[in-house]
Order: sequence, then structure tokens, then C-alpha cells
Amino acid sequence: MAMELPQSTHSDFVKLFTDIESGEIKIPQFQRDFVWSLQSSATLLDSIVKGYPVGTFIFWATRERLRSVRNLGKFTLPTAREGDLVSYVLDGQQRLTSLFAILNGLSIARPSGYTEDFSQVFIDLDATEDDEIVILEKGDHPAHTFIRLSELLHGTLIQLASYPEAYWSKLEEYKKIIQGYEFPIIEVRNVPIDVATEIFTRINVSGKSLSVFEIMVAKTYDEAREFDLSVKFADLISRLTPLNYETLSNTTLLQIVALILEKDCKTRTILKLKKDDFIDTWPKAIDGVERAVEYFRNVLRIPVSQLLRYLALVVPFAYYFYRHPDPPDHEHQKFLDDFFWRCSLGGRYSSSLESKLAQDIGRIDTILDGKAPEYETGVNTSAKFLIENGWFNASRSFVKAILCIFAYERPLSFRNNGIVNISNYWLKQANSKNYHHFFPRSYLRKLGIGDERANNVINITIVDDYLNKREIGSKPPSVYMKKFANANPSLASAMATHLINDLEGFGISSDNFDTFIERRAEAISQELRKRILPRKIDELGQVVRADHLEEEMSDAELEVI
Repeated sequence: MAMELPQSTHSDFVKLFTDIESGEIKIPQFQRDFVWSLQSSATLLDSIVKGYPVGTFIFWATRERLRSVRNLGKFTLPTAREGDLVSYVLDGQQRLTSLFAILNGLSIARPSGYTEDFSQVFIDLDATEDDEIVILEKGDHPAHTFIRLSELLHGTLIQLASYPEAYWSKLEEYKKIIQGYEFPIIEVRNVPIDVATEIFTRINVSGKSLSVFEIMVAKTYDEAREFDLSVKFADLISRLTPLNYETLSNTTLLQIVALILEKDCKTRTILKLKKDDFIDTWPKAIDGVERAVEYFRNVLRIPVSQLLRYLALVVPFAYYFYRHPDPPDHEHQKFLDDFFWRCSLGGRYSSSLESKLAQDIGRIDTILDGKAPEYETGVNTSAKFLIENGWFNASRSFVKAILCIFAYERPLSFRNNGIVNISNYWLKQANSKNYHHFFPRSYLRKLGIGDERANNVINITIVDDYLNKREIGSKPPSVYMKKFANANPSLASAMATHLINDLEGFGISSDNFDTFIERRAEAISQELRKRILPRKIDELGQVVRADHLEEEMSDAELEVI
């Protein structure tokens, strides 16, 4: 159906507020909270009483049902009947709410805890056109020279007749002016929600665009089915928090549902998802997310989400578990792990995320069929490549992948073989309390070794804050490791969990930095080889898949897998 052009119309005061009270006019939940002060609201009423223009309202008329404001003060706004046309306020929410609150004498609780009483707005019956007719303070006005706005409009004949006869004509005049005031309205009809919210965003004076999640919260709300996306998301995060995966974004959840339903997760695809399809898919999709998190924690041994450079890595795994709720068999796990490490080491989601996720859903479908997916590019796991490309920056996908290898080993404390606590909070930055340069940079500087070489992920171990600051500092490894060896008879087993398998052979007792880097790079490379299915180029320039290889690959061949 073609989109209709916006229509100019109008509504008088009585009809406008009757429509609000009947549920035909709604304030969608993506509107900001009511923030106008009592004084601003009184000034608006004063303009109406004086016949001044107060701006145009913009409504979106639709049969869609959005999550909307349900209560103003203690006034409960009714639910519109299914199938009826509803007008959602795109522009004018603050003005409409102000008028509604004053004329119904509502009390509005503010986020600060303060409550404003909108019944305390009066008309000064002695005021002239040059004065403020609508006032907040009665001051020293004599009794019966002022009247509440709510009483003027809703008061009984007996109440109004109690005023001196000299004011009767004014009371009638003000009531007639307010009730007959014509509000100009522009009505947008027959447009999809993404167009309606784009209109809202463009006229919103704050200039803040609505997020896709905010729009989908409004669009997918269903009272009858007890579905509120914002509540559902909060419930999920509360379950993921004890698992240290609470940093999962709401956008990631929308992408998962869209990929399940449409094999695509572009914004326009998400916004076009049908409400019932979204609600129907949500429970099983979220089960897939939680199973993916379990897989990351228990199989890949990634204990916290901050170790993932791209939280979007959860998306293809959640899709897998949506389609395959049972634990993967050996063949599937081999392909899934290969997929994870290729994406991580190659920085796959650093650009064009939506299109790459759609491509990767195809790869997951291939894995579900028991086959190894194809990849456009290889990854290099050689020790030489690790040394040359391992400069440490916690925001690099390649570095995060190596840190995941370290975490997999479940590192133990040098001091007492206790479990090192890896925290989402600590891992937010490169100077994290968990990151320790095994050869301290300050020590290496004294040897003339600059930060470019010293600050390599191969020189990083994951330790606790106490160990990092108090017991190591800038000491050379031969000194601080000797101290730990005297205190910890099981030090060798602790160091193995850091992929430092031979203190003597790794050059530690002689403080040989070059030997340490070479040996540890080899240890990390060996771990990566276990996780990535090797591929090589045959004589015709074709990639030979892992399941077709029969012999061990050389270090040179490892550079093209």
C-alpha cells in the first residue's frame, strides 16, 4: 500500500482529551519521560487562555500496537481495542502531558523523588490580558478571586455558583475558551514504524536518534502475551551476570532473532520483523544464547565476556544452538572451534558486521550438515608471525584471541597455585589489574629494550592484582621467580598454566628476553594449531580442506592455513 501524504487537521480541547482518556491517543514508550516543570505547564495554559498558538501536534495513526505510556500520575490510560486505529504522539508529548496533568489535577513523581502537584494551577479571576492569568501562587488574593483549572472544567454547577456573581461571566468565558481551543494537528497515516520513528527522530529537538532496540521495544510490546522486550532483555542480563557475560548488548539479541527468521540482520530487516514472529522466536533464541554462553565458558573456557573482542561472536553460536539444542558431537565441535578461532585471530567482525554475520550463518548451516565451511582467507599461527604481530593492545582482536588461549589454561597464581580471578571489570583496559608483563617493561628499558618489543602479548601473563603490584614490580624474572620458587614448591605446575613450561629452557633464570619470547611464542603457536583445522594450497593453487589432509604441515605451510 502506498504511503499517504501527511494530513493537516485539528481537534478541540474536549475531543483531544476524550481521545486520550479512551486510549485512542497514545504516547509511545520511546518518547522521553515527562520533564516539563509546573511553571512551564502553567505558562502553556496561560497561552491557551489568551488564544495564543501553542504549536502543532504530530500524530502517527496506525493499527500497530506499540509499548506506550500506561499511567500518568495515578491515572491509568486504557488499552485501545485490537484493530482500532490509534494515534501515537510523535511531537507534542510534553505539551499534551502538561495539559492532561493540570486539567486532571494529577501528582507527578519526578526521578529525583520530588512530587509535583499539578492540581495547584489556578486562574486569577481579577487578572487582565496584560497579566499572568494562569498562576501557581495564590499569594494574598482574596478568597473566590481564583479557581483551580481542574475545578473550572470539571466542577459542578453548585461549586461554580458559589463564586460571586460578578465572576460568573468570566468563569463561563474561560471555560468556553479552553474547551473550544483548536489544536492544529498533522496526522501521518499508513507508514511503517521505521518511517514513523525517523520522523520522530528528525523533529526531536535533542537530536538523539532512537536506537533499533528502543523502536523494537515499542513495536513488539504485547500485553495479552505478557511480552515486554525491555523486561525480557533485563531478565536475560540478570541471568548472565553471575556468569560474567552481562556485557552482551541488546543489538546482539536483535541480530540473533533476525538471522533466525530472515538470515539477515540489517537494521531495516530487524525493523520489518513481524511482532508475533519475533515473540514466538524469542524463547528458543534466548535459550540458544544461554547455551552459546555455556559453550564459551565450559568448552572454549572463556570465563568472562570482556575477553571477547567481538561480542557478536555469540551470534553464530546462538544460531547453532537454536537449530541444534543438544551439545555438539566431536565433528561439529571441531568445525565450531575452527570457526571461532579463525574469526578471532583474523579480526573478522572489525567491519561490515551485518553482512559478515549473514555469511557466517551460512557457515553454521554447513557445520550443521556435518561439513567444514570454506573461508576466503587464512590465518597465520606461526611463532614468527605471533612475535612480529603481537603488539599488545586490549582492543585488538588478535590479542584478545591470545588472551583467550591464556584463560583456557586456567592460570594459577605464581605465589600459591591459587586460581587467578579474571574479572570483566578489570579487563576493560590495557592497564588492567589482570595483565602482567612477565619481563617488566621498566626492567627491559634499563637493558635498552624499548616498549615496542617489550609490549608484546607473548610477554603478557594473567595474574592477580596483589601479585602484579606488590611482589613483582620492576624486578627481573630471575629475582622474583626465585622468591616464588622458595615459597611455592608447585611453582612449575603453576607456570605451565601460563604456557611457560620450563623455567630454565625459557631463559628465565638468565633473564634472556629473546629466548623467552621465542619459546613462549612456540608454545602459543602449538596451542593455536590444536584449535584450527589446517589447510594448505595444492599445486593448482586450490585450498585443500583439513578433512582431506593426511600429513603434518610444516611451519612454512602454517602461514597460509
